[in-house]
Amino acid sequence: MKLHEHASRQLNQIARYGAGEIRIADQVLNAPCIVAPGLLVTDWIAGPESLDIDALQALLPLAPRIVLLGSALHAGGPWQPLRRALASREIALEAMDLGAACRTYNVLVQEDRPVAALLFP
Repeated sequence: MKLHEHASRQLNQIARYGAGEIRIADQVLNAPCIVAPGLLVTDWIAGPESLDIDALQALLPLAPRIVLLGSALHAGGPWQPLRRALASREIALEAMDLGAACRTYNVLVQEDRPVAALLFP
């Protein structure tokens, strides 16, 4: 007897992070990436200094409510223009260190929350 339906979809959970790399499924990434359920952008921008709303065009159609930014840079200052641009689309930007972003993404994606992560290993 089938008690519940199991919908198989690619959550793109982060298996490991550290020392300049991120492992998602069977891929080891050493460059900035965008990760969301059903989306993994690996050929993206060179670094956080190139991050603006135009760099997120692949992500915006997914309509995430929360975008996590994982980087070694401080959570304040340099992200304010991007934070305002996303807020105008009713998307929250939360900047944190890489480890915290990876852990938070995994928790939120398991809760089926509309989340995406911009990760800079």
